Amino acid sequence: MSLRPAPQELVARARADLRMGVPVVLGDGDRAALVAAAETLTPDRLASLRALGAPLLAITPRRAETLKARAYSDHVARVIVPATADAAWIANVADPADDLMMPMKGPFATMRGGDVAIARAALRLAKAAHLLPAALVVAVANGPATAAEHGLTWLDLTNAQTLWDASPLAEVSAGRVPMAASRAGRLHVYRPIDGGEEHYAVEIGRPDRHAAVLARLHSACFTGDVLGSLKCDCGPQLHAALDAMAAEGAGVLLYLNQEGRGIGLANKMRAYSLQDQGFDTVEANHRLGFEDDERDFRTGAEILKALGFHAVRLMTNNPRKVEMMRRAGIEVTERVPLKVGESEHNRAYLATKAEKSGHIL
Repeated sequence: MSLRPAPQELVARARADLRMGVPVVLGDGDRAALVAAAETLTPDRLASLRALGAPLLAITPRRAETLKARAYSDHVARVIVPATADAAWIANVADPADDLMMPMKGPFATMRGGDVAIARAALRLAKAAHLLPAALVVAVANGPATAAEHGLTWLDLTNAQTLWDASPLAEVSAGRVPMAASRAGRLHVYRPIDGGEEHYAVEIGRPDRHAAVLARLHSACFTGDVLGSLKCDCGPQLHAALDAMAAEGAGVLLYLNQEGRGIGLANKMRAYSLQDQGFDTVEANHRLGFEDDERDFRTGAEILKALGFHAVRLMTNNPRKVEMMRRAGIEVTERVPLKVGESEHNRAYLATKAEKSGHIL
């Protein structure tokens, strides 16, 4: 058995490196590049990267649209970084926090043509690391040699699709948890084999594995679930779902660590700040460089199957969850509405979810 990390384990290592501000080296065929996250880039590392070549700043088409920069691709825009640009300039291009105070950041020159695989992979890694989706890319002649010389993670993108597949999950522990909603509660902890964030399954009673179980896929919401934030309806939905399962005597709630529709808590707070500037929740995500919803509910389907469930009555207002469950092999026999938690503080937010994200409210 080899001690060498598997490709998905290297992806996890690369995510961690970018969060710490350490560059990684990505390669695709005969092309390779040093990649550094814009959010964690320091002046010293920028100087070291520049010594090896001229950098490009990869941003998403959503962010490029805000900046009035041409993407020339459906997946990535490659901004040519001026020779005079410093780390603060790169941070301002990546982060929309000061867009309204500095509306004229351009004009930007962007690269047209050529292969975008490495720049696109850099953005996927930044997103997976819950950083701003922007990364500095510096082409190098020999990827493995560059990584070895500088002690950096080398990630071969030749079979890229398998790299981005969700890591398989394994149940690591389970135990009885009497709850306010139900004394007959049991918590299962699932951990991705690549060491990523854990996800939880809350089982109420003893659900029949041969029938459609009352179920909810609930994305973690620290502000709503823990702090009782009035900006969203997440906390009320969580508790209403558990109460409904308790009233029925059985159910399963999957608590998925996909905060902020998959962008992470730090970026969610950035989105909240943009909302305070007058943008709605979808517009805020787009200005940050994200799509409306970055979550992947296949993780929930995998946990359901591991628990022995193959059919659900899904508690959700989001038709996209129903579609993704069915595509992932889980039969959805019924969509059960979950309309709770509306207030004067989140009425506009809920209206946006209905109008722009298709939620049935």
